[in-house]
Amino acid sequence: MSWQIPTLIEQDIKSGKAQYRTFQTGNGGQSILPVPSNSYVVIFGYDFSPAGGGFTVSANQPNTDNIVLTDQTLSFFETQQISFYTGTDFYPFIHHVDIKTVLSPSTIDASAPDNNIVTAFRRMQEVDNTPIARQTYITSTNDVTITVGLIQAARQITQNNIPVTNRTPLGLTYGGAPQICSTQTNYGPAGTPLQFMQPSTKDYADFAFGLLPTNADGQAFATPDLLLGLADPNQYILGFTARPDIVDRAGSQYYLNLHYALYTETVPESRG
Repeated sequence: MSWQIPTLIEQDIKSGKAQYRTFQTGNGGQSILPVPSNSYVVIFGYDFSPAGGGFTVSANQPNTDNIVLTDQTLSFFETQQISFYTGTDFYPFIHHVDIKTVLSPSTIDASAPDNNIVTAFRRMQEVDNTPIARQTYITSTNDVTITVGLIQAARQITQNNIPVTNRTPLGLTYGGAPQICSTQTNYGPAGTPLQFMQPSTKDYADFAFGLLPTNADGQAFATPDLLLGLADPNQYILGFTARPDIVDRAGSQYYLNLHYALYTETVPESRG
């Protein structure tokens, strides 16, 4: 997916009513996009280079660019979350990131007739940190809080049969179906995680699943926790005690570039 400047915003930039701006962040998980007083921004897209590049994981002996760790090392990089908080609204985006398997020569037979024939390969894995482009439309008159992190766990807590309601009709949805669906998934620390409730927190009593838990939410997103929830990528990489130099490689870090329009006026009601 790619992003493009919305037509109205492009017209505003060309006429001088708005300014095209970018904001680039990375490394640590927390950033803030400042918004001047008596102004507002419209974030209409971003480019995200996921964390976890710049090294490979192998079950064999490492070389200068290789680190011997378990598959668990890379699994944390497979799910990465970006979220924006404007002071009034919250916008989470979760990305699944590919883990690539690559083969590297491990044994070379230099005595073969045509010389230097590879006779064995080492299986290695690496994070595909190819940039991801996404279109957005986030308006804010306040500084925008940007949080980026890795997600390790989405714990399935409760499963139920979905009843037939006016929002879950028989035959078209899981309403009335014999299949049991996950209705609560916990993201974050064991004590007070965000509890993602399905099918909906609105009129939850319609489903007869009991009371909503304390931290119930109708959206799936992780909250900060190094082991079970959202983890700052930089700090997670620092945990590679066998290879602490990995954190100093630019390719191991995430980078996020926002594309936005800055309006030096109060926000019109139609854009709010």
